Amino acid sequence: MSDLSNSAAAVVLDVADEPVLAAQPKPPRVLAIANQKGGVGKTTTAINLGTALAAINEQVLIIDLDPQGNASTGLGIDRKSRRFSTYDVLTSETKLREAVVATAVPRLSIVPSTLDLSGLELEIGHARDRAYRLRNALGPLNVGQSGVTDFGYVLVDCPPSLNLLTVNAMAAANAILVPLQCEFFALEGLSQLIKTVDQVKATLNPTLTIHGIVLTMYDARNNLSNQVVKDVRDYMGQKVYDTVIPRNVRVSEAPSYGKPVLVYDLKCVGSEAYLRLATEIIQREKELRATT
Repeated sequence: MSDLSNSAAAVVLDVADEPVLAAQPKPPRVLAIANQKGGVGKTTTAINLGTALAAINEQVLIIDLDPQGNASTGLGIDRKSRRFSTYDVLTSETKLREAVVATAVPRLSIVPSTLDLSGLELEIGHARDRAYRLRNALGPLNVGQSGVTDFGYVLVDCPPSLNLLTVNAMAAANAILVPLQCEFFALEGLSQLIKTVDQVKATLNPTLTIHGIVLTMYDARNNLSNQVVKDVRDYMGQKVYDTVIPRNVRVSEAPSYGKPVLVYDLKCVGSEAYLRLATEIIQREKELRATT
């Protein structure tokens, strides 16, 4: 037996009688889907990116932080069946795990929202931990749940404003994913969001980064869309995903049926784009892990 083999055998003998330590649960990767502008595709991106990640065998949780609850409705969660919501979680009335609802999509769950969430800022606005309510709730998510599958990704669907709900999402997130509509004022809104991210990074979450910017509602026949794509890529460089989400009727129709577009029409161009985006995000995650 070689010296190397002898050494390995000695190590095995040394640890044979030691207690076996259980594998520590990994915290999920938390991505906040944020933009203070409305109608840019935040909820659509949350629903369909979550579905696409689930389709490639990731366990995904969507947290609906928009009082309108569109992500919940778009995944077929009836308002009457929302026993607990993100409001209950952020007011510490219930634990996050208890508010998780399974969707019709395998490996995809959601913590739904209700209109009660619109009054949250008045209720907790003076609390010392007001900006960390979501982060604190997420802490035990993958811990101590025997027989429950751990989540690999948490996608937070933010409201269309830079309020306390969005700040909670940014304080809890590893990174921000920014949907950006291909329209004239896109860059103006982006610069405002970047300032907010910098402020949160300086005061609440020093490790926060922008994971990437996804251009949405792209129309190849429109010169303005092409110009916006060029301007954003020139301004943000590698932060812009290669994948561009096109305007697609099937993407717009799907939420009215309570389905992600990948379930509603898998073969449409919108579904194909979200599958490519999920693959690109997974690849970026691998690159990030390799450099840390």
